[in-house]
Amino acid sequence: MLDFFPQYFTKRAIILYFVSIFACLLIFIGKSMAWYYYLIGGIAVLMFFVGGYTLPIKWARFPPKTLIYNIFTVGLLIRVVWVVFSYYFYSSMNGNPFEFETADAGNYDWLAQQLYEQGWEAYEKIMGKWGFSDRGYPTFLGASYMIYGHNVLIARLIKAVLGAWTAVLVYKLASRTFGESVGRMAGIFCMLMPEMIYWCGIHSKEIEMVFVTTLGVERADNAVRSRKLTFANLVMPMLCAAILFTLRSLLGVGLLFAFITALFFMSARAGTFGNRVLLGVWIIIAIAFIGGGKILTEIEQAWNSRQMQQEESMEWRSKREGGNKFAVYANNAIFAPAIFIIPLPTKVNVASQRNLQLAHGGYFVKNVMAFFVMFALFLIVYDAIKKGNKWRDFLLVGAFMIGYLGVIATISGFAQSGRFHLPIMPFFIMFAAYGINQSTNKVKDYYNFYLVLLFVAFIIWQWYKLAGRDML
Repeated sequence: MLDFFPQYFTKRAIILYFVSIFACLLIFIGKSMAWYYYLIGGIAVLMFFVGGYTLPIKWARFPPKTLIYNIFTVGLLIRVVWVVFSYYFYSSMNGNPFEFETADAGNYDWLAQQLYEQGWEAYEKIMGKWGFSDRGYPTFLGASYMIYGHNVLIARLIKAVLGAWTAVLVYKLASRTFGESVGRMAGIFCMLMPEMIYWCGIHSKEIEMVFVTTLGVERADNAVRSRKLTFANLVMPMLCAAILFTLRSLLGVGLLFAFITALFFMSARAGTFGNRVLLGVWIIIAIAFIGGGKILTEIEQAWNSRQMQQEESMEWRSKREGGNKFAVYANNAIFAPAIFIIPLPTKVNVASQRNLQLAHGGYFVKNVMAFFVMFALFLIVYDAIKKGNKWRDFLLVGAFMIGYLGVIATISGFAQSGRFHLPIMPFFIMFAAYGINQSTNKVKDYYNFYLVLLFVAFIIWQWYKLAGRDML
């Protein structure tokens, strides 16, 4: 049982990053990224793997309260530094503090500013054309602007607080689910995870969405493991699910699915099977009542259009300006087997994908950590086949993560989009920490082989990016 991230693994991950960067520079001559993308990506990779090795050892003797304080304060400091840096970085590059090729972030800010200027009486006029699942974040942002004014930097500093708090929730949830040593690693990993930091500097809903998702699952887990199911311990996961329906309907459905599944299989406190069914039905009705018919309508529309979403998305990606002509060939058969690993990082200069180049270090970290996630899931399935009961402890977080990934891999058009993977990142990190915790010397050979495959995949992916745009 390992309570830290061994140097054997972290050193090889760091070596792979720099070797793959140099390989791309040599193979794709003249297609290198701007120097600051390499600097930011290198810092992200080094921070995660060096910190992932050293901090679990240094903080091993800290009592839980001290550990929580450290995770929150260090996580907050890292995020505040990134928020301030990215604010001025984008301002100098774009003339405004928004990311490259601003899309949703600009819309959210505009909607929130309209609410701030016109007041709540103009809510329907401003939000009328937006679906129920798109109203949550601009409403929250508009309410925030009413408190401190139209200040983008303050809004992102709030994201830094929520991001650091998410790492604390990950520690608590992972400790109950996998044990204290795994929880400590998971909390530290979440604190250092580049993708969880990167989005604090983007004026989009991802950080708030991840926080509410993690809080909902953590409170659902607390309810399932409590001595008695009461309204007091059921209300928070239900409230979080209701909020998620205003941010992304799929997450609300996923939280309900995971919660009800856990109630059926994990908790004997819900009474007989009939009582559990009634409890599950009651939860669904309560959420539907909160959201009205709009929630059910959006879910039905998403389900009815499931067959066309990926096809239309890939068609659009292949024909849009700056698009990739090979994208039209992507389908479920490609996305599903690789869903734990993708998206792969962009390490060459693609003019229309500056945001992806900036975030490439975070994608690389996710690619490497996917090995330990898949290893953890293998161990859990193996235990289940042997008719062990340990798998029940992992059911809530596992059902949510796998259910969500299964949906975006098969019926959405966003399986290759990093932002759509972000909501399950806290749970992804927990399983990665568990996989590390359970690793033995035998795992090292498989890990080395996996890194070789990743290297090949990185090179092929850069070729795909360039060839598909006739840039070679």
